[in-house]
Amino acid sequence: MIHEPRAFEVKMAKKVHKYGVLVGGGPAPGINSVISSVTIEAIKRGHTVIGIYDGFKNLMAGQTRIEFLTIPKISGIHRLGGSILRTSRANPTKKDTDLRATVETLKDLGITHLVTIGGDDTLFSATTVAAYSKKYLDHDLAFAHVPKTIDNDLPLPAGIPTFGFETARSEGSRLVSTFFSDARTTGRWFVVVAMGRKTGHLALGIGKSASATLTLIPEEFPGRHTLKLVVDTIAGSIVKRLSEGREYGVAVVAEGFLEFLKAEELKALMTDHQSIEYDEHGHLRLSELNFPDVIKFVLHKRLRQLGINLRVNDQEIGYELRCVDPCAFDIDYTRNLGFGAVDYLESGGSNAMITIQGDQIVPMQFDELKDPETGKTRVRMVDTDSLSFKIAREYMIRLDRSDLEDEDKLRKIASVTTMAPDEFRREFSHVISGDLAVK
Repeated sequence: MIHEPRAFEVKMAKKVHKYGVLVGGGPAPGINSVISSVTIEAIKRGHTVIGIYDGFKNLMAGQTRIEFLTIPKISGIHRLGGSILRTSRANPTKKDTDLRATVETLKDLGITHLVTIGGDDTLFSATTVAAYSKKYLDHDLAFAHVPKTIDNDLPLPAGIPTFGFETARSEGSRLVSTFFSDARTTGRWFVVVAMGRKTGHLALGIGKSASATLTLIPEEFPGRHTLKLVVDTIAGSIVKRLSEGREYGVAVVAEGFLEFLKAEELKALMTDHQSIEYDEHGHLRLSELNFPDVIKFVLHKRLRQLGINLRVNDQEIGYELRCVDPCAFDIDYTRNLGFGAVDYLESGGSNAMITIQGDQIVPMQFDELKDPETGKTRVRMVDTDSLSFKIAREYMIRLDRSDLEDEDKLRKIASVTTMAPDEFRREFSHVISGDLAVK
């Protein structure tokens, strides 16, 4: 009589894999939750899990700074901010020697399955490492990427956030709401620059949630990115509020404007002891440019030209959002993503970014995400035709077409400045979207 093998006998007969887990790019709330979920699920399926410290940094140097992860070791970390494996922006794709050292070290460790946690640069690095490993070392390295960034700029389908974004938006909204209370109490304006390498997702999410007076993102002004436009849009909002008897407000500005400013404008922002710096992936180090101070300085100058004496306080938010404890949404979301990464790899899949769509795990292949011109991951910009943006724009208090075309409105607004109505119209018509006939 032939007996079917029992379940545990089938499980024991399966090949044991070595999973590697690493984190690249900047921190985002929920990283530890992914690490926890990947560890639990891989171990439950009979595999070994190795935590790799500092992203690709040590692998590039041929160093094995690792830790064998167990369920007791990761117990409870899903509720914590930061990354127990730390992170780095090290880029193994720039030099062939770094790339070879990375894949040789992974092969020497016996890692067959790699879970990378990061943004578009980490995804590109993982794709390149896996391809190099197979082509030159005859080592099949299956990998799954879990998309992480508070910038929310990875090319996921509309309405699906990157993990960490919802926590960052919630914490940022709390901070901006506090600034708004301060502004109302003290009779001043706050200009808050919100982190975001190239896009306005985080700034818009924070500004809308906190009911900021206005929020400016680069996507709203395609081809018109100048410091003068940013400053005059804020100044126009200040003037309009003053004409209504309110001398306070909060403007949220996306840091991503800096990516679109011309080189001469960028250089004008630097002091004698500064220079324009780029990170390992070729991105401008936005934090090195004191954008809030620059906006404040130029805004004060513009207000003085209008005969307005008003206190402006500048703030920058970003770093304080990256390592806060994740909110319930991001904990739940990242546990699903971690499980999805292991489940996908165990099904024989590889070279994909793990997403959750319609309550289902949906792997997206790199070719679906790649920009054909750059060969790198596409950047998801804010859709200014979306319902969410249109509602956010509707609730902002800023100069609009009717303010400059309606003579009564125009006189009332210009009356708080030293400019005549026609002069004010000429000076501020460029902040209105679209063409405006200047009389």
